[in-house]
Amino acid sequence: MSLPKTLAEDVARNLVMVARLIDEDPEQAYAYSRIALRLASRVAAVREAAGFAAYATQKYAEALAEFRASRRMTGSVDLWPVMADCERGLGRPERAMAMAGEPEVQKLDKAGQVEMRLVAAGARRDMGQIDAAIVTLQSPELASSAVHSWTPRLRYAYADALLEAGREDEAREWFGKAMEADKDGATDASDRLAELDGVEFVDALGDDDDPSDAPVDVNEQDDSPGEDSLAGDDDADDESDEDESDVRGDDEDGSTKA
Repeated sequence: MSLPKTLAEDVARNLVMVARLIDEDPEQAYAYSRIALRLASRVAAVREAAGFAAYATQKYAEALAEFRASRRMTGSVDLWPVMADCERGLGRPERAMAMAGEPEVQKLDKAGQVEMRLVAAGARRDMGQIDAAIVTLQSPELASSAVHSWTPRLRYAYADALLEAGREDEAREWFGKAMEADKDGATDASDRLAELDGVEFVDALGDDDDPSDAPVDVNEQDDSPGEDSLAGDDDADDESDEDESDVRGDDEDGSTKA
């Protein structure tokens, strides 16, 4: 769907802010996503961004509704794993498990299938089925020595499940493997491994070294910029007034009954 130039620019500015803030300030990212949604609710990319912003703030019902809307607009199955994880967030792990067995999973790329495996294992753990969770994570991707973007998280999840099952030696081994693959610090595998090895981290400052006691220049000015104002005009395009009830919160296309 195409938008008038000015409206498209307003929407784009808000989506950029969502992407920029979603990790460091998810609540602010959510606020930007709501503006973009008000301006262009019939654009699939806007619905997807709004879904991820809601997901980041643990508004799982809202996130699921947005992901379903995006999926209806595009026909893509890419959001299937995160939709299943929303079901977990809503306290419905059995629905997440049912989604893991749906044909949509076979249409996912390798990264999506690994993500679905992680969600399914998490659902097993939610239901107290720790041994089943461990089996769910055992896969050719886990055994492979090749490192992909999802490798650290897969190995970490396996180590964490092993630890919960009381298999500490194996957990230590897999936390180590996760750490080796985690070049970007996506997990805290190194901290978990150190904890298992009994390593304690001590504050290098010591009790008497309080950073707040450092000298302060009383003439120093606070030149830090204020917070970014929310992009977009408060007067939304007429499109925002359209009834969205046909694309929000319904139980069609994306949920799987337990």
